[in-house]
Amino acid sequence: MKYRRLGETDLIVSELGFGTIPILSGNVPVLPKYYSPNVPTAIDIMMYAYSLGCNLYDTAIPSEYGDAEYKLGQFAKKVGRENIIISDKARAFDGNEIYNAVLQSCENLETIPDIYFVHQVDFNNQDVVFSKYGSLSALYDLKREGKIRYTGIASHYYDILYRGANDYRVDVLQGSGNIFERGMLDRISNEPIFKTKGYILNKVYGAGVLINPFTVEELISGILSYPISSALIGLGTFQQIDVAMKYNFNPTNPTFETVLNTLKKCFNPIPCDRCQRCKCIYGAEIHTIFRQFNYYHLGKDFWALKKLSLNIKEVAENCKKCTSMECLNTCPRNIHIPEEMQKISSLVKKRK
Repeated sequence: MKYRRLGETDLIVSELGFGTIPILSGNVPVLPKYYSPNVPTAIDIMMYAYSLGCNLYDTAIPSEYGDAEYKLGQFAKKVGRENIIISDKARAFDGNEIYNAVLQSCENLETIPDIYFVHQVDFNNQDVVFSKYGSLSALYDLKREGKIRYTGIASHYYDILYRGANDYRVDVLQGSGNIFERGMLDRISNEPIFKTKGYILNKVYGAGVLINPFTVEELISGILSYPISSALIGLGTFQQIDVAMKYNFNPTNPTFETVLNTLKKCFNPIPCDRCQRCKCIYGAEIHTIFRQFNYYHLGKDFWALKKLSLNIKEVAENCKKCTSMECLNTCPRNIHIPEEMQKISSLVKKRK
């Protein structure tokens, strides 16, 4: 295992971090069933990752990650709290919500988190998060009170992460990306302001769908070439830890075309890298819809159809009547977006 500094903090983190979603138990509606190990087994799994050099463990409050936070706290006591770095988070957007969430997390963990993120920040809640009495201000106060060590913003959106990178109250950012959905990583690499913050990457396996067309080595070595501090891997078994952490992966940088050619052996993907430059005057998240289409063909068919069914008919109709075509002007990969939307709409209609 190799290590990197977490931005301008005093934390040195392992290049690969332990994502605790797979070891959770409990009723978490937004997540599928995972391995649900009991507490001793979960501790043993985390201990094995630690024996291979992992020192960063990422979790969230029970409403999002079941009992993973509690299990991590028990592991911290066994391994020695000073030997690991705990990253925690909550989907709580105003100051009171996040303040109470942090206090509850400290109780569940029986220790103080090193980093605490406002989780799932998006365009609907960002102004509350960044406001004077929002969750970010509360985290900043909690940091000064010694209840957390560093503050963080976690989001799937480049513009929000960029806003966080420019905010003095933010120490660490957490965002998604992989060798296929690399557009946001490419933009971050070219923007100097991000170098002042620690960056933790998630969705390296693309919610698991990229493991079949690619090897774990290809997925991990491909993202290590980016200026990230640590990449979180969801780990639930000893075998998964062996595959991800037993070997030193050398950073590589496969071209987007190389990745596309591999995916074309499975299906005909929409060549969207989720750079998020596309703009829709009707507010459609074009890159998210394309992601759901691609994930449908990579095995997440039920989940993708459920998501697409929410608005694809409306999006496709808006595409037909749109005369602006701003999305075409801002897409660097020259994807014919209206045509793709009609194709996706037809797919959903046939499968419903």
